[in-house]
Amino acid sequence: MLESVQVSLEANYLLHLPQQVDAKTVLVLTLHGYGSNPEEMMRLSLAAVSENCVVASLRGPHDFYLSGSPATETVGYHWGTRQHPEQNVRLHHAIVLAVAAQLRARLSIPARRTLLMGFSQPVGLNYRFIGTHPDQAGGVLALCGGVPKNWEEDSYQPVPAPILHISRSEDEYFPAQVVRGFPDRLRHHAADVEFHLLPGSHRFPSKATPLIRDWMARVFKEPE
Repeated sequence: MLESVQVSLEANYLLHLPQQVDAKTVLVLTLHGYGSNPEEMMRLSLAAVSENCVVASLRGPHDFYLSGSPATETVGYHWGTRQHPEQNVRLHHAIVLAVAAQLRARLSIPARRTLLMGFSQPVGLNYRFIGTHPDQAGGVLALCGGVPKNWEEDSYQPVPAPILHISRSEDEYFPAQVVRGFPDRLRHHAADVEFHLLPGSHRFPSKATPLIRDWMARVFKEPE
């Protein structure tokens, strides 16, 4: 019989701090895709959201050798496999909550000025998070990922945070005929959903920067 025991976990992240942090500052919690790392996601995220944001690039809790062999010493990280979905969801939630709480206490940035951002694998986990903890972010940015299969269930709460979901037309993991249905699905719990289907394969949509920054300007209006 498989038994379990609770243990503590150290969550790691890279942090970018702008020259000035004030009431206008947005805190971006950004999560990398399967096999990537916080360094790469930090580079891509800063280019997308601007260096005026506080950006925390979270590291997935699971690591592996990218070649399948330790001889290369090249390590990638991920957020879990399909074998233990409930455990992966709990772990993701715990990591995001802990990092958000630490940075908000340190920098005095409220949840309403927090952007939850993810590429590929963590997109679905981020949706599960905001549907469970709708008060923890003021906006959700989803890049080349999916919507949870159980999103329409009543186990999720209404999501007041605006959502920007960007997909790619030639994505080999999320086909165009599937992602075109995402906006209607997301609106089952979220009222403010913006969706774009951009040309390209399953890659970070670097050319989407103008879309992202225009959306952020609307969502995170500077306080009066």
